[in-house]
Amino acid sequence: MSVSADESNILTELRNKAEQQLQTGTTRAGQQWSLGVDALQMLYRMSSDPGRAEDALKLLHELQVHQVELDLQSEEMATNERDLAEDLSLYRELYDSAPISFFVVDLTGKAIQGNAAAAELLGIGFNELPGQDFGTFLIPQNRPLLLDLLKRVAQSGNKDFCIVEQAKDKKGSRGLRLMASTCSRHEHLLLACCEC
Repeated sequence: MSVSADESNILTELRNKAEQQLQTGTTRAGQQWSLGVDALQMLYRMSSDPGRAEDALKLLHELQVHQVELDLQSEEMATNERDLAEDLSLYRELYDSAPISFFVVDLTGKAIQGNAAAAELLGIGFNELPGQDFGTFLIPQNRPLLLDLLKRVAQSGNKDFCIVEQAKDKKGSRGLRLMASTCSRHEHLLLACCEC
């Protein structure tokens, strides 16, 4: 198993940080270090033998360094998890409260999810959005335009758009600009809609 130069640098930096904390006595007091009974017995036996006492001290030092490294990694992971949760919350808020209608749809135009503006555009409740066939909200002759857009974007991977009419009520319709792009999950597409 090869280790890249970046990984090697990170591991070296982590070890140096752990060594420094042990030497300066700045390891966190709250860390719960526990050596297993077998490890303690082995260290005791090694330290009792004058010929192996130095090896026992080196081994104990290595175990301490390793424990501090694990504690530092744990702290870093907890910090990263908090940062990711904050980022997720921010982007979720941006998506949910955006004034443009955003949908995640499958390749047939069925809504997987959408934001509040998307539900409002379709005139349905937010919880009713998943599973809705977007095409049924368009005038019948424009449904093939939607499916063609989704097919083009899915095949090319490029962003594209089309203009369709949404069946508003019995008296008329309104024009919509549909903009589609690929999603990280290739079975889904992102669809943004705005009135035109």
